[in-house]
Amino acid sequence: MDEKQNILEIRNLSVSFRTDEGIVQAADKVSLSIRQGETLGLVGESGCGKSVTAMSILRLIPSPPGRIDSGEIVFRGRDLLKLPIDELRKVRGKSISMIFQEPMTALSPLQRIGDQMVEALRLHSGISRKEARAVGIEWLRKVGMPNPEEQMWAWPHNLSGGMRQRVLIAMALMLDPALIIADEPTTALDVTIQAQIFDLMRRIKKEDEALLLITHDMGVIWEMCDRVAVMYASEIVETGTVEQVFKRPLHPYTRALMAAIPSRASKNRELYHIKGQVPSAINYPEGCRFRERCPIAIERCAQEHPALDSYGDQSARCFRAGEYGGAS
Repeated sequence: MDEKQNILEIRNLSVSFRTDEGIVQAADKVSLSIRQGETLGLVGESGCGKSVTAMSILRLIPSPPGRIDSGEIVFRGRDLLKLPIDELRKVRGKSISMIFQEPMTALSPLQRIGDQMVEALRLHSGISRKEARAVGIEWLRKVGMPNPEEQMWAWPHNLSGGMRQRVLIAMALMLDPALIIADEPTTALDVTIQAQIFDLMRRIKKEDEALLLITHDMGVIWEMCDRVAVMYASEIVETGTVEQVFKRPLHPYTRALMAAIPSRASKNRELYHIKGQVPSAINYPEGCRFRERCPIAIERCAQEHPALDSYGDQSARCFRAGEYGGAS
């Protein structure tokens, strides 16, 4: 894995939204890299900036009120933020595909499933309608859709949530993208269907396809990912391999996330929760953004904003990361 090149590099990405209350800093100097064939998990609680980061890759941030203030998003040597929109459209769907968390908003309610698949295939590959329909049916079969020939004629509202999500996965993979972005792909599904969808993604993802998986579930990170980036209050606070982060979390927020994972040992006691509230993205405090919830904060944490420093192959945004690098 280390020998493979980065297929995507996000460098110092900052994104803001103008609201009636003020300017919301949704992503603040976010830097990430994804290697060819790698699955990178981006984890953090709701509102921390995960989806904004993902949407920025394909410039899907609604403007207004959103704005990409600064940074670079380099895919295969080209900065996507500087591409003309016609060139960017060639990348969307073909080279980079996205699986959204709510399929009913991602699929058009005015077109049958088959028409949407055929349109996407013909737009990017130029094959005939008949060939595109055959490819669509084959991909519905690959994702475990029952009676795929019949389902090509179905409307999105005729399908269950799990079936709609299978359609989105088929549409994301059928054009053989180099990078797949999955933004909370099972949020709207029950636990049993969630497990089926993740198993499906694991089985049909090709070895050379990179996957950016956005989630708030550390269990999913363990099952699916090679590396993980932890996000809190619009910035990356820790990165490392899944094994490193799970066995030796360096940031107190990561340690708290690990402590909150239910286990057999916790069944007879109250589940752990992180005290306090996430600071407002309109007015982040001076110093460390986690300090008011942190059990190991020191005076320096209120005075200086910590950088994302390297600790071997890991990185953490904490003044005490080297000191408190043991397992939680």
